[in-house]
Amino acid sequence: MKDLLTKYDAWLHDGGPAALVIREHLMPVEGRDGVVFPATFAAEQGNDPDRFRGGYNLDDFGNAENCCLVDSAGSQANRVEPEFAKPKYRDLVPQITIKAGDKVVSLFDAGHRAGDAIVRCTSLQQTLQLAFKAEKQGDVQALAKIAPTSLVFGYWDSRDTQSKRARIVSSTIRAWNVRRLTRHAQYVPAVGYVEEGLLPEAEPTGADYASRGYKHQPIGRQPDPKKPDPTHGGVIATGGVRREATLNLAALRLLKAGTDQVATLVLRRYILGLSLVAFTHPSAFVGYLRQGCTLVLDPDAKPTPREFTLVHPDGKRDPKNIEHKDALDYAQAAAKEFQVGENRDVTFDKDAAMRDVTGTQQDTKGKRGKKGTAPANNNTN
Repeated sequence: MKDLLTKYDAWLHDGGPAALVIREHLMPVEGRDGVVFPATFAAEQGNDPDRFRGGYNLDDFGNAENCCLVDSAGSQANRVEPEFAKPKYRDLVPQITIKAGDKVVSLFDAGHRAGDAIVRCTSLQQTLQLAFKAEKQGDVQALAKIAPTSLVFGYWDSRDTQSKRARIVSSTIRAWNVRRLTRHAQYVPAVGYVEEGLLPEAEPTGADYASRGYKHQPIGRQPDPKKPDPTHGGVIATGGVRREATLNLAALRLLKAGTDQVATLVLRRYILGLSLVAFTHPSAFVGYLRQGCTLVLDPDAKPTPREFTLVHPDGKRDPKNIEHKDALDYAQAAAKEFQVGENRDVTFDKDAAMRDVTGTQQDTKGKRGKKGTAPANNNTN
């Protein structure tokens, strides 16, 4: 057990490696020239003529070179974090569930993790607030006892203490030099509602036969760069698809248990174990991402389909390979040493939520909060 726990200790002290990096060359299940459907994003609000009009996140470098975001770091994190609720991993971390109305939500499914509104309006609010305050003073032990995956995947308590941690494990999938496609379709109703006398030929005031499915409707048009394009047809990645994942050891070494060096090492081992489990997970980051986007390793990619590298501060790169089973063994030993926090089932408090949205909560200094003073965006994804 001792040898297992000390296996990666050199990574956890000053002067250790900068990061572990995985680079995987991917392709659609249909083949390299298959169509990939990247993530789409909502349009920016406002009247700025240069604002993002919605659709794919595609950066054009000129000379027919571009890069299209297939799956963001936030989306990738949201795919793997819920794995910690499954039987194989659930004993590694506290299981926190929130009952909100008729729905039960795991903390792993909350978009902003420990900083999310759904946990802020429960009996955990004060406990988390104290943990966030301790984090700002250089001690993350309390937070690791409640929400350790928030340290792995990042969080921002933007509505209260402003405690914030960047993600230690990050993964992104991009497609290079893509050719954009459009999609066209024709909706055909089950019967001719007007022709059969089921609906009047003249549409009543306020009615819209087409939008309600009672009329033939063509779908699709050529993209207009000045308008949102609702007919995304996917892309063909002539330059390939690549996933790049980083386990940031330099960021992990910033985690401390106050001034207690022994407790700090135990804490870092625990978070490293969770990070390695997430980092080496065999299927959470790739595979089925969305309709039209199922990705697998490209077995013929040169020089290799998959690179796993330990990167040092001086830029030296050493080939590395950690099997998921070995990562899990280490995580289990580190979790036992750290003593995982207790599981909790809490209930969303509607009254607390109302106080929160109306600005009548106590702020971090014990004064009445003011409505509208919170940052506009607390997205850590």
